[in-house]
Amino acid sequence: MSSAATRFREDAVRLTADLRHRQLIQTALSKYEVKRDEKKALFQDWEGARALAAQIKREAVAHLDTCLEQLTTRLEARGAKVHWASTGAQAREIIVDIVRAKNARMVVKSKAMTGEEIHLNEALQEAGVEVVESDLGEFIVQLRNEPPYHIVFPAMHLTRGEIRQVFQEKLHDAPSDNPEELTMVARRVLRQKYVQADVGITGANFAVAETGMISITENEGNARLTAALPRTMITLLGIEKVVPRLEDLALFLPMLATVGAGQLISGYNTLYGGPRQPGEADGPEEFHVVLLDNNRTALLANGEMRDALHCIRCGSCLNVCPIYRNVGGHTYGTTYSGPIGAVITPNLKGLQEWKHLSYASSLCGACTEACPVKIDLHHHLLRNRRNSAAAKPVWWQRIAFKLFSPVAGSRTLWSLVTKLGRMGQRLHPLVKGTRLDPAYAWTKTRELPPIASETFREWWRRRPSHPANKN
Repeated sequence: MSSAATRFREDAVRLTADLRHRQLIQTALSKYEVKRDEKKALFQDWEGARALAAQIKREAVAHLDTCLEQLTTRLEARGAKVHWASTGAQAREIIVDIVRAKNARMVVKSKAMTGEEIHLNEALQEAGVEVVESDLGEFIVQLRNEPPYHIVFPAMHLTRGEIRQVFQEKLHDAPSDNPEELTMVARRVLRQKYVQADVGITGANFAVAETGMISITENEGNARLTAALPRTMITLLGIEKVVPRLEDLALFLPMLATVGAGQLISGYNTLYGGPRQPGEADGPEEFHVVLLDNNRTALLANGEMRDALHCIRCGSCLNVCPIYRNVGGHTYGTTYSGPIGAVITPNLKGLQEWKHLSYASSLCGACTEACPVKIDLHHHLLRNRRNSAAAKPVWWQRIAFKLFSPVAGSRTLWSLVTKLGRMGQRLHPLVKGTRLDPAYAWTKTRELPPIASETFREWWRRRPSHPANKN
């Protein structure tokens, strides 16, 4: 089996050569940028809002233990059942056991990146349970047997024609490639699933410690139906989603809508605090909340990279990343793609296996600039590189740097190497792919500029104004 790094390299080479795919993604994200900037301009002080959001998340993460205890106490006081899952396997086991206890044959599920993270759908299907994604984009990629392409826009890589084709093949109903007509096809199918489902599973955008409520943001109303119609509701959320106070949502909800989709506010923002109470007309009879660690506490213990837990999963860093725009979301081979995925995946899933993601960056800093909670993303990518190299040094890299160090530290040696470089560049065909492996030849797809005929120091020494040339 090929490694994650090999698969990434192969997929990246293939997709960067796919001009149609690149144009599709870049056009979509360019339109997003216009809307995002329009909504950002409506904030009285956008940078002040970012600073405040970062401060709130810093407070929540610094007091994560007390915030989670408060959240749990409030939820349980209203009849919710709270489960703690240290690993993805434990979370899967908890949820599968709940579903089995209800003799459920069908589960309807709204968007939950944590579900993708722990491969929940596969676990439920192995248990003999049908799982239906209710978010339109997630529903489409599920029909195609694909993972989501983007944190916010799961099917952004598909055209209307491709969506129509999959509806024809899987649903046998696709009157045209008109978006509204295709949406109505999905709506008719999903409405039947809501009615038939025994259990509804949701993710969460935020969890409010002060009131013990789960906050879910969406634009389609599918999460509301997922929560309200089945008799049992399960919410799976990462422990980092907690915020201290209800009033914090007054900042985070419009901020998430702005950077996530270029909106003033998302269509539906709902708070869930427990199962149906006496006198209430709808809602689940049972409400389970599964709090997922899955190596988040290990990231919490890392003081240098702890602020990666501030992420609100808005996708803004993906949208501005030049690497993501060219290689696409599926190339990363993991739930969280783009810069934030390249930062957290090595820490959540294994530094050595996934260290290649931290090199999938130009280090331009656009991701850090775009992050609404001011995560130091591009520096975290450098830290991942450093940590992976320190933990498992590559022998030839160690030798190379030991040889390079005295050259870089000596003006005489550096001058000599510069002169030799002009001679060595005559061997340029050796690195054009003719004698070395073409897959790794740096100059196979780019020109190698000639080394300058003289250095700045040599040029300066010839100037009349140089002290050595003055009488």
